Amino acid sequence: MPLRPTVPLPDPYRHLGTRDSAALLAATERQWGGRSDLWVFGYASLIWRPEFEATEVRAALIRGWHRALRMRSRVNRGTPQEPGLVFALLQGGACRGLVYRIPRGQAKAELRRLWLREMPTGMYDPRWLSAQTGLGQVQALAFTLSRASEGHLPRQTDDQLLHVFRHASGRFGTTLEYLAKTQVALQAHGIEDREVNRQMTLARRHGLWSADSTA
Repeated sequence: MPLRPTVPLPDPYRHLGTRDSAALLAATERQWGGRSDLWVFGYASLIWRPEFEATEVRAALIRGWHRALRMRSRVNRGTPQEPGLVFALLQGGACRGLVYRIPRGQAKAELRRLWLREMPTGMYDPRWLSAQTGLGQVQALAFTLSRASEGHLPRQTDDQLLHVFRHASGRFGTTLEYLAKTQVALQAHGIEDREVNRQMTLARRHGLWSADSTA
């Protein structure tokens, strides 16, 4: 009996332009070198859902970059018809978050797992940034976004944000849920982000989020 042809699974990223993610990974691995433990900077979902094994976590400050809800999401937190928003690191200002230390022996495998999550289309620009911690400075891998990127959006008006909060939902949930989870995680680590707080206040003021909602 002849075998039936295999039907490929749908690719949720097929509508997106992609850069060579594998080449970016290879370049990042070369820059790291594999001779030391790997540090990764988390500023949003990597704080509340890191999905890798780290032997040390520290609060960290990175200067010259800031957290901004200005990256278009057409799969995870939105659709091509109703794009959502996720956080990215944009140039300017400063950002408080967490750095994770992954032991050298596990780092290559964990980095590749992280790449599948963060870089399926190569949208981010991976960079090694200086992160100041209470125990000194470390060089940490961070996923930044160029303002020239197709995925970058200008600062949204409140009306535009409210539209996204009401309508944008993707395979991992809504943009508003993502924002709320980030606020909860930041506050749990003693990090206050005025713009994140302002955006959540906006959602609450318009009845889109309440104390009974679960992030």
